[in-house]
Amino acid sequence: MTVQYIDSEAELAQFCQQIANSAWITVDTEFLREKTYYPQLCLIQVANDDHIACIDPLAISNLDPLLDIIYNPEITIVFHAARQDLELFYMLRNALPSNVFDTQLAATILGYGDQIGYGNLVKKCLDIDLDKAHSRTDWTKRPLDPAQITYAADDVRYLRDVYKILKQELAEKSRTHWLEDDFNTLTNVETYKADPDNVWRKVKGFGRLKGVQLAILKQLSAWREQRAITSNRPRRWILKDDVLLDLAKLAPESIDKLSMIRGLEANTIKRYGEKLLTEIKQAKATPKDQWPVLKKTQALSQQQNAIVDALMALVRKFCDEQSIAPVAVASRKEIECMVSGETKLPILQGWRNEIVGQYLKDFLDGKLTITANTTQLNTKG
Repeated sequence: MTVQYIDSEAELAQFCQQIANSAWITVDTEFLREKTYYPQLCLIQVANDDHIACIDPLAISNLDPLLDIIYNPEITIVFHAARQDLELFYMLRNALPSNVFDTQLAATILGYGDQIGYGNLVKKCLDIDLDKAHSRTDWTKRPLDPAQITYAADDVRYLRDVYKILKQELAEKSRTHWLEDDFNTLTNVETYKADPDNVWRKVKGFGRLKGVQLAILKQLSAWREQRAITSNRPRRWILKDDVLLDLAKLAPESIDKLSMIRGLEANTIKRYGEKLLTEIKQAKATPKDQWPVLKKTQALSQQQNAIVDALMALVRKFCDEQSIAPVAVASRKEIECMVSGETKLPILQGWRNEIVGQYLKDFLDGKLTITANTTQLNTKG
């Protein structure tokens, strides 16, 4: 099938007429983010049973004909690992498509592996080895050569058959409804909104701070996030995480003290020094009852750890019966939280609860017993 390369509004309008009545389309994007806060959209690949196109958003200023199709609730929009693609569409319309199917999520509950890559999934489903030669392409450069266009088109070409295979397997195993919660999360705009007030939780090592240090980290992280958004630059280009942590720990009160922070360069101090000192001062003045508080966790007793071991054995048992990787269902940390009494956990929601969570809860409530022989773990409830 010939791949159309579309770099004009007239060609885009004609292509959109060709696919407008599709029941589904496969979609992928190419973008760059190394030097920006927001991803830069460089290419959109689209296919249905009869057409494949690579659409150049760098050459076309009005993508509305295509977006109208992607946002049509009557058409299923098929992605693989959809989150970053959907972030781009959220940026374009401040809204999300409502009818999304993610083959990576579907593959997880069908036993293909947790967070399986597109190439590996194509290999497992279709026994086709994809060319990886252009995985590091700079998609902002023009013109794109035929090999790059073919590489990009393959991301939607084979996705068509993968989608059909997975959709059929979901129906045969009565698992289609399992994906509803995951797909709803994918298409929830809150998933993609910037949240400067809570971005401090993404700073690696924040758990080592306490008290007013956390208040300072929250204040500085929010400032950095806003600065990164305004300048459209990566967070790390403003301040690196380890510098944020040291600023929160040491709470310097002068430019001289700032210069003693390892990794805080002179140019950064010249540009942002006074602002950093102001943010630190404001954070220190925050009332204590408004400081962030980390959830205290108590170490489990030996008996509780034994219960965790038993629950993990049940996770492996029920996942094996459904041919699903246990890591896709729950981590040991999550099971420890369950034993500690937490109830708002992924394993107690949606399909994870259906295949495993409800049985773990029954076990903890004394409604399920475990027996075993040398070859098999059995349950009775």
